[in-house]
Amino acid sequence: MILRDLASQLHCDLRGRGDVDVVRVSGLENAGPGDLSFVASPKYVSKLEETGATAVIVTPDLETPLPSLLSSNPYLTYARAAALLHPRARPEPGVDPSARVDPTAQIGEGVHVAPLAVIGRGVQVGSGSVIHAHVVLYEGVRIGADCLLHSGVQVREGCQIGDRVVIQNGAIIGGDGFGFARDQDGRYEKIPQIGIVVIEDDVEIGSLVAIDRASMHETRIKRGAKLDNFVQIGHSVGIGQDTVLAAHVGIAGSTQVGDRVIIAGQVGIVGHIKIGDGVIITAQTGVPRSVEPGACISGSPAIQNRQWLKSSAAFAKLPELQKRVRTLEQQLAALERASSEEE
Repeated sequence: MILRDLASQLHCDLRGRGDVDVVRVSGLENAGPGDLSFVASPKYVSKLEETGATAVIVTPDLETPLPSLLSSNPYLTYARAAALLHPRARPEPGVDPSARVDPTAQIGEGVHVAPLAVIGRGVQVGSGSVIHAHVVLYEGVRIGADCLLHSGVQVREGCQIGDRVVIQNGAIIGGDGFGFARDQDGRYEKIPQIGIVVIEDDVEIGSLVAIDRASMHETRIKRGAKLDNFVQIGHSVGIGQDTVLAAHVGIAGSTQVGDRVIIAGQVGIVGHIKIGDGVIITAQTGVPRSVEPGACISGSPAIQNRQWLKSSAAFAKLPELQKRVRTLEQQLAALERASSEEE
């Protein structure tokens, strides 16, 4: 694509030659002729002098002799350029003969159903959606338009998925929540999980994610949320709009997570609490109680991030401090003995 045309589609100002051809995106270090790269952080500016890229995406204040697309958010512009230069291959519409589609299912226009997919009774699949091989949609599932369900995805009975949702391989939507009641003999009896999962528009769900159906009512993932691989969402949990969960996050039942929350990897959150809007939870944090909007927390049990940084810096000094305390105790004991002898 001619850089001038790309600039027009991305609504970017163009600096330098606009007639150069770009065919792919690449990082600065590996870029060559025909590549479009980007600088999203000042620490990478020095690499501009060595890159072989044909053109780059930079902020307006950054000078370079290379043909440039000017953007206040180069990383976002790079993502959009990548989508234009590397469009996702789209399977042909149609239902493979080896797929099992119940006669009562409603399949929209332009839907692709791949080999060995199973679509149950009363399922609805919106127009333009892609159902890859070995996907299983239980009875009464609703899938919106332009969704992409990769192989091995299973969506359990009655669950609802909005438009433009992407679900990566092996994710389980609507498995039973972890609910058991204990009797007088200490034995556990299963509590029926009679709710559903609702996934709103523009959500992306990573590989091997488990989102449990609600014990009653619904587990809801709101518009634009992004869940990384191996995330566990318990029954009746709510995840807010544009909230991001990194890999290995686990959230126990009935907890409500606000909008635009960032939860880093390996965070564990107890049940029946509220995480306010705009909260940041750093990696490996354990969250035992509700968190006020806008907080940044770390550690286990979680405390304010600044306090955690100070505390963690002191951890490495604990052996030295312990040794000093013992020395001081010995010196104090010696002084007390000497004082007693003088008396």
